[in-house]
Order: sequence, then C-alpha cells, then structure tokens
Amino acid sequence: MQTVETLNEGLKRAYRITIPSSEIDARVDGELKKVAPQIRMPGFRPGKVPANLVRKMHGPALQQEALNTAVQEGVQQLLTEQKLRPAMQPAVELEEGGPGQDAVIRVELETLPDVPEPQIEGLTLERLTVEPTEAEVDEAVERMAQGQKSYDPAPEGHEAAIGDLVVIDYVGKVAGKAFEGGTGDAMRVELGSGRLIPGFEDQLIGVKAGDERTLNVTFPDDYPAENLKGKDATFDVKVTEVQQPREGGVDDEFAKSMGLESLEQLRGLLKGQIEQELNGLTRTHMKRKLLDRLAEAHSFEVPPSMVEAEFNQIWQQLEHEASHEADPEAAMAEIEAEREDYRAIAERRVRLGLLLSEIGTRNNVQVNQNEMNQLIMQAAQQYRPDDRQRFVEYVRNEPMAAAQLRAPLFEDKVVDFLFSKAEVTDRAVTREELQAEIESTETGTGGHVHGPDCNHDHDHDHAHAHGDEKPKKKKAAKKAKAADAAPVEDAPVAEAAPETPAADEKPAKKPRAKKAAAGEDAAPAADAAPSDDAAPAEGEAKPAKKARAKKA
Repeated sequence: MQTVETLNEGLKRAYRITIPSSEIDARVDGELKKVAPQIRMPGFRPGKVPANLVRKMHGPALQQEALNTAVQEGVQQLLTEQKLRPAMQPAVELEEGGPGQDAVIRVELETLPDVPEPQIEGLTLERLTVEPTEAEVDEAVERMAQGQKSYDPAPEGHEAAIGDLVVIDYVGKVAGKAFEGGTGDAMRVELGSGRLIPGFEDQLIGVKAGDERTLNVTFPDDYPAENLKGKDATFDVKVTEVQQPREGGVDDEFAKSMGLESLEQLRGLLKGQIEQELNGLTRTHMKRKLLDRLAEAHSFEVPPSMVEAEFNQIWQQLEHEASHEADPEAAMAEIEAEREDYRAIAERRVRLGLLLSEIGTRNNVQVNQNEMNQLIMQAAQQYRPDDRQRFVEYVRNEPMAAAQLRAPLFEDKVVDFLFSKAEVTDRAVTREELQAEIESTETGTGGHVHGPDCNHDHDHDHAHAHGDEKPKKKKAAKKAKAADAAPVEDAPVAEAAPETPAADEKPAKKPRAKKAAAGEDAAPAADAAPSDDAAPAEGEAKPAKKARAKKA
C-alpha cells in the first residue's frame, strides 16, 4: 500500500492511498478457494464445480467485498501509522479501481486538536445556598391538597361559584354552524381554574343544575386549530350537574389518605423535594460560572466538522421549538437573525467538550460499567416493552449511541471533580436572589460593561445581540439552554470503509400519551374545544443511519 499526504492545513488532512491490484486479486483468490467446496451446480458433484465457473458466478461480488475490506484496512492502517485521531468519520472516496486495476482512494478528515494542559489550579467559585422556608412548604402542601380535591353534589338550586365543578354538555358554533370537534358531553369544568379559553368559565358562574345557556367567546389568536384562531363563537351549554369541593383540612387525616403517617411526615417529604430543587438551582449557577472560567482560560482550534455537527443539533432543536410557537414564521425569523450567535455557541460547546474530556482523561474520571448499565436500562424504559431489548443491543453495538448516553454523566463527574478542586465559598441567599443571579447570566449582565449599541450576551456564548440595550430574557434563556450542555468525551474514531452497511434503526419510542385537554390537535377533541393552552404532542425523531462513503 502506498500513501501520499495531499493536504495538511490546521486540523485538516487529506491522503491518497494506492492499493495494488495484486493485493485485491489475492484476496479474491483466497475467498474463491473458501467458497468453491460449498458451491452446488447442476451437472457437477458438490465441490467439483470448475474454478472458472465459480469465478464467473461469484467473482464480481467477491471483488467488491475484497475491495471494501482492503480499503477499510488501508484507512485503519493510515490512522495508526500517522497517529491520527479523527474528529468525525473520515470521508473516503474511490477515485480509481476495478477488476485488474489498482485501487486509488482519497481520504479526507479533520483531526482532534492537541488540547493544552488544562488550567484547573486556583479555581475559585461561589456557591449560593438557599434554605426552604416554611411558607414554601405551606404552599407545597396546599398545592397537593388542591390536586387531591374531591367534590360532592351541590344542594338542589345551588348557584355555581368559583371553586365549584360544573358538568356540562355543549355544542360550539362559529357563524351559527357547529364546527368539527366542538361538541361534547359530561365535560367537567372547575370554575376559576383558567384552563379554558377566556370568558368561558366566567359565564358559568351562577348556573344551576338543569340550566341552559349560550356562551359568547372569542378564540385566541394563537389557538392550535387554524380554522378557529381569532374567531367569535358561541357555545350552547346544558348544565347537568353542579358539585362543591368537599370540605377537609390539611391535617394528619389528609396525610394518611396519601399513605403517610402524619402531616409532619408529609411536610418533611415536601421540604426535602424543595431542597433538591434549590440544590439543583445552586448547581446550575455554579456550573455556569465554572464553564465561564474554563472558557476564558483556554483557547485552541477546534475541528470545523464538529462545530458544524453541534450547530446542526442546536439548530434542529430551535426549529422544533419554533414550529410550536404561536407564530412559527416570526419565531423562525427571530432565531435566523442570530444564526451566527448560535454558531458561536456551538464552537464554544465543542471546545468545552474537548477540554472537559481532556480533564477527565488526565484525572482518571470514568463512567464504570455498572453506571453504564443503569443508564442503558433507564433509557430503555422510554421504549415499548418488546423493543427494550433491541434498544439495549443497539446501544451496546453502536459506539456513538453509547457515547451519547454516557456523555451527560461523564460531564457531571468531571464537573464534580472540578468542584472538588476549586476553592468554594458559600453565601446564603433567598430563592429570588439565586434566580436573579441565574437570570443575570442569561441577560448579559455577568460583569462585563458594553456600549448601548451592542450588548455582549455573557451566558456562555459570548455572542452579540444587536439592537436592544438588553436581549429579551426569553431569547437569552434559549441561548443559555443551548450553551449549558457541553459535548464531552473523546470523539470516537469511526472506522472508514466504502459502502459500510447501514446500521439498523433504533427501536421506536413508546408513543406519548395524548393529553385530555381540548385543542391539542388541529381539530379539537370533542370534550376539549374550549381549551386555551393545549399543544400537539411532539413526534419522535428516528436516529439517522450511518452515512455511506461516496464512490467515484
């Protein structure tokens, strides 16, 4: 095999590999000898078919197989001899080749950079701590009590009030005509819940069992059903029953109805949940500050192909979110205006991922097999029972799938290691102060001073948002979400071979349960037409198959 380097610029490399036809022919001859004894043909005894007939029958397939194997082994030999670490799967193209000809292939790739020794000594971090208040526990208990609310039939002649439950049959009409999905029976409406379109619940206040009313409403401009957006409508309603909330205090008996021993035990459990939530906020703030420190202290070239892949992943998520906004076109135009900002985020994520990977490798941070097995089994629960074993086998046979599953836990372990190395000071704050600190990193107020014409969005992306003195909080939070996750672990060195067979697709996830509220689908469900806040269930995306190498 002869290898010639044709490109060496930065992280980009290209090579031309020539594999002699004699080597490929030798492989074909070897395979013919193996299969000849197994060939059966009318008029010949088993194993006695002439070699020329065997070659005529199976030669082309064996030639292609031998070429594929020779190319794959040639690329692997190239990577080993040149000590190359591909950032992504190398692009392999057959430039010349055929029966009796040398095979000439072109290999293009980007290599992983040599990450400089991470500067992790002298890290200083502030940990903002929050203790749950009794008021928060009281609110949590009250929310639980509201969620467990039960009702009893109201006395005859009782007029429905806020908090009561009204059971109705209804027919919805636009311009006097009933519309599809606008008819329902025995719909339960809790007055004052705000779950239905504006004005619907209010017009049921004061009704009694047996009453009939016509309600006048206007569908919101962002209503999910296109044919109803902004339309005036009427609902002919018949009240079949009025129910009142059952009286019951939040006491030991309430706790026992939840399977606990006492109200004190219930309050202790809820306090623990609030502590976990607050600890999560504390960690989020600390992690963001840590990543900022690392990003500021390290700068090195990253593979453009990895940045492009990371950007595409971010962009697909943004497109998905935009498609579920009230005005998808406007939402898409808004993020399109910041495309380069998100590309900067992608580059930062890749650099941080490589840096965290280097830190983890140098300090022997690992995800052990038991932890990996737990990750696989937890992820398998997203799939139908008959597909779970297929998913397990898929992850164990696909290095890329395993790496994606392992990455978040590996990142958390590296972050915890860095926390342990840092000098951490604690400062007690309120929940509001902690949330304000987190939001300040999302709105570009992370300590830098900028001119009014160009606000420097400091939350991990260091990208520019033009026009406003401060970017909108929702917009900045979306960037923060994109920037928070850093892809970690070494990029797997993919084997390169022309015509690599496509991998089996990952088993489909369990279908999501449809919400019961109205307005989820393009055409509202029968019992859900008045709903204001429902959204269509999201579809599941199938994983992409392996890309085949291009052939000349």
